[in-house]
Amino acid sequence: MLEAMRRLLPFLRWLDGYDRDGLRADLLAGLTVALVLIPQSMAYAQLAGLPPYYGLYASFLPPLVAALFGSSRQLATGPVAVVSLMTAASLEPLATAGSEAYIAYAILLAVVVGLFQLALGVLKLGLVVNFISHPVVNGFTNAAAIIIATSQLSKLFGVSVDTAEHHYQTIYNVLRAAVHYTHWPTLAMGTLAFGCMAVLRRGWPKLPNVLIAVVITTVLSWVLHFEQVQSLAVESIHSDDARELVLRSGTTGAQAAVLSASRKEASDVLEAAHEEGNAVQIADAEHDLHVAAIRLKELKHEIADIRGRLRGIVFEGVLEPGGALQLYAEGEVPAGATSDGRRWRLRVGREPLDGAQLSIKSGGAVVGTIPAGLPTIGMPPLDTKTALQLLPYAAIIALLGFMEAISIAKAMAAKTGQRLDANQELIGQGLANIVGAIGKSYPASGSFSRSAVNLQAGAATGFSSVFTCVTVVIALLLFTPLLYHLPQCVLAAVIMMAVIGLVNVSGFVHAWRAQWYDGLISIITFVATLAFAPHLDRGIFIGIGLSLAVFLYKSMRPTVASLSRHADRALRCKDTHQLKECRYIAAVRFDGPLFFANANYLEEKVLEITRAKRDLRHVLLVANGISDIDASGEEALSLLIARLRSGGIDISLSGVTEPVMTVLERTHLREKIGEGHIYPTQNFALLAIHAKAHEQGSELDCPLLGSELASEAARI
Repeated sequence: MLEAMRRLLPFLRWLDGYDRDGLRADLLAGLTVALVLIPQSMAYAQLAGLPPYYGLYASFLPPLVAALFGSSRQLATGPVAVVSLMTAASLEPLATAGSEAYIAYAILLAVVVGLFQLALGVLKLGLVVNFISHPVVNGFTNAAAIIIATSQLSKLFGVSVDTAEHHYQTIYNVLRAAVHYTHWPTLAMGTLAFGCMAVLRRGWPKLPNVLIAVVITTVLSWVLHFEQVQSLAVESIHSDDARELVLRSGTTGAQAAVLSASRKEASDVLEAAHEEGNAVQIADAEHDLHVAAIRLKELKHEIADIRGRLRGIVFEGVLEPGGALQLYAEGEVPAGATSDGRRWRLRVGREPLDGAQLSIKSGGAVVGTIPAGLPTIGMPPLDTKTALQLLPYAAIIALLGFMEAISIAKAMAAKTGQRLDANQELIGQGLANIVGAIGKSYPASGSFSRSAVNLQAGAATGFSSVFTCVTVVIALLLFTPLLYHLPQCVLAAVIMMAVIGLVNVSGFVHAWRAQWYDGLISIITFVATLAFAPHLDRGIFIGIGLSLAVFLYKSMRPTVASLSRHADRALRCKDTHQLKECRYIAAVRFDGPLFFANANYLEEKVLEITRAKRDLRHVLLVANGISDIDASGEEALSLLIARLRSGGIDISLSGVTEPVMTVLERTHLREKIGEGHIYPTQNFALLAIHAKAHEQGSELDCPLLGSELASEAARI
């Protein structure tokens, strides 16, 4: 009963031998991880397209549940870079980043990811992660690191651009905008954060460099009034071009809203027509949907052009005697008026501009107001249609997140000597995402950097994650006002510093040295992920497809080696080692399971050898490498035996494995081969068949026999 409870509730094992020293170690480790987690989680939430405080929500319940129900005692769960990037890529086609719909989808995605992981764990299918090979993971991770780092350039330079169809187009637009209007105080603040983290990491590695950089820059932001934002009406802008663009932004935005509603209505009509099977309504609805989509695409291009032009306009401010701010295009301040010395720009987001209340800025972007207190607890609404739409992305996130978590957990288990259960870890990660969604969390996973911090800080059990969660709760309840002035560019710097460790160029070299095709798959996955970004799933699918194709090809064409005696006395491939071969005996080794996809290949290769050797009298099939055999393989082997013997060439088998022998016995093929033609080892077989195969032969020194076997054969 107790053991059953321990399996159901793994955290009960922590109590064995737990003492005050362990409690102290877990408390210090939990606090240390929390100091890293709080700023990191806010940065990763921003990467996922969510308000920064949702990173804190993802640091509240997921680490606690993952620790309680996982098998690793030091794994630190929470927001991570790759999963955050995948979340943004998954949700971008569905809603605008940061909107209420987007947040709802992110929480629903966490539920779907959690259910997928939980199902794999309960069904003990943890090995399914092996479908994503290491070369694919290496290629994807390196590409993701570059995508993550470059996605933060706009925040680092203090510029704003619309997201293009491809990531590289967006980055080009960011760099072009940076050339024209980089916000230098923002770049300076981000550079300062980089410098703080780099210096502290190298000189004082035990200090929480991220937290110190965040504290320093937040204090500076508050002291220097880094954020400068005001609201005014369009009448306060004395630029005909700017006014016209603001008004056009409002009208085109309204038109886009009408077209979006029309497209949604046409989509609903089309769905209903399909259910009724009405061909005429289907055709009309498809036409309306197509027209609405084309018009909406054209309108979006026009809106993007308006936004770009508005973002490029620089204003100078003039304060009237009453204190009202008036804006003039740069260089057009009226004679006699005095500029306030600031360069103002309109804050242009994805929403249409409201001429009655425009937001302008002359400073840098900060995190802003964070809701105090814990998130409202409640299960998100489960939309089956949307959940099914998210399922492919959720599967990729679940597998990638778990691969990252289990690789970290295995590395730590090797150091601590603890027992690790991959399926239990899947259950823990799945429950963490499901329960986390109740607390408004987006998908989370095990973090490499924070797990390393947890281990180095001396964490003894998962209670360290409990203390981490308590610290996050305290921060949510008491300290959120202190984060208002945290610059967005500093969060960008935190992300960019964190993903540096994901870049692993040596992984490509290592994969290529192991097998050239593995290296090529890794490179293709890397290039495809970069090319198709933000559609990251395509890069993964291409890599998985190539890996499976190589596996199938190798399974269909396994190595079939003609063997001869090497100088080291072992039988080795004659072609690889340039060895002489026997005229009368062909020793053939088949490396792989013999099944329907390669059964005919064995026959082709053996017959090819028999055609090349006119004096051949006996074929020895070295079966050590045949790990399994199915009905097609058994039938092909039976036909090969019959064909060879009908042609006057005998055949024997050596080193037959137990699974293969079981099949041979059940199908009575063992009787057909003959008891005197199945040998335990290749040397036994050669000693038995050598004399008969060389009767009246002219070969004096058989290349298949070494000196010791030749002496033994002579005695026989």
